[in-house]
Amino acid sequence: MGRWEWLVSGTLRVGAWRFVATFGVVSLLADVVYEGARSVTGPILAMLGATAVVVGIVTGIGEAAALLLRLVSGPLADRTRRFWAWAIAGYAITMIAVPTLGFAGTIGVASLLIILERVGKAVRSPAKDALLSFATAQTGRGKGFAVHEAIDQFGAVLGPLLVAGMLAVTGVQYGPSLAVLAVPGIAALGLLFWLRSRAPHPELFESEYHPAAHPIEAEPVKARMRLPRVFWIYAGFSAATMTGFATFGLISFHIVDSGILAAPIIPLLYAAVMLVDALVALGTGWIYDRIGPRVLLVLPILCAAVPALAFADAAWAVVAGALLWGAALGIQESTLRATIADLIPRSHRATAYGVYAAVLGVAAAIGGALAGLLYTESLTALVVVTAVIQAAALIFFAVFLRRSNSEQERTWSH
Repeated sequence: MGRWEWLVSGTLRVGAWRFVATFGVVSLLADVVYEGARSVTGPILAMLGATAVVVGIVTGIGEAAALLLRLVSGPLADRTRRFWAWAIAGYAITMIAVPTLGFAGTIGVASLLIILERVGKAVRSPAKDALLSFATAQTGRGKGFAVHEAIDQFGAVLGPLLVAGMLAVTGVQYGPSLAVLAVPGIAALGLLFWLRSRAPHPELFESEYHPAAHPIEAEPVKARMRLPRVFWIYAGFSAATMTGFATFGLISFHIVDSGILAAPIIPLLYAAVMLVDALVALGTGWIYDRIGPRVLLVLPILCAAVPALAFADAAWAVVAGALLWGAALGIQESTLRATIADLIPRSHRATAYGVYAAVLGVAAAIGGALAGLLYTESLTALVVVTAVIQAAALIFFAVFLRRSNSEQERTWSH
């Protein structure tokens, strides 16, 4: 056995699909934790006396923290090549923050814990996405990210159901209802350590299996990479869709504040939303591997339709809007990330994920605050403004397709 074959057999003891699936189970368990908590973020803040504007700002800042801070964690993951360490640390932060959220006695403490949970996601996500991108080089980008997202979202279904059951049993007591989420959190960390022991150098998945690639050695980023223009156009498209995308916290606030559904029903609705997320992620992921990023055309259309339904007065319309919100989220969480893996080389991929997420973070903060303000002032204005923003997203998307197609043609000509 040659040197390279020994390295491969000694450092990769799982196949690419098993790696993706196992990481999906880790994410599933983690989603039981933080999606269970997110399903009641709006009601918890409302119970503590928060207004719609406060809910919009807090959830918007939370999403911004989950995305913007990756501008730091992404480059650091690339420079250190310690993808596993960053992933584990991020999951640990979330597992500490969530079980204590139910015991928060003030808006300030609850807001801090909500944002801290999102900080944990910021710490782990660039490294996690880079780890997955290595394996999806073998499975197919769209399919690999989609399968991970689908497994992931089963946790997002189970978490809200668990919280809903606990709320029913405890008489709507948020403390014990969220404290129970510590159990799947510990299980997620244990499985993550196991997966690390089986694939300490997942860069090997993307290698061409020859010694010149040196995928297991540290590959420090000595110079800052200039991200291609097509990346920035793509980021502009994604940011526009995010700016015109209300948070579920605001949607759930509207449902409870308007008396459309009882508070214990909200986690059940969120579970259904997460199921739609998983199914749409699988569908668009498979289509992406066949036709490429053109499948993303549906995203701004979905985002434009959400507020017209989700903030209505009829229960059926609100439920339909929430399900469309889940469909849009499924595309954002899977196919958008798969496209980045195809645009950027692996040596700077965590950096690209971090920069990309930072752009989305600014958009999320603006979008959360804007939706909260418009919701308070005029639902009609919220619907119209969202439609205008998504129209701008379609323009960005058309430019992105033209630019990416021209770059592919130049590559083929050489």
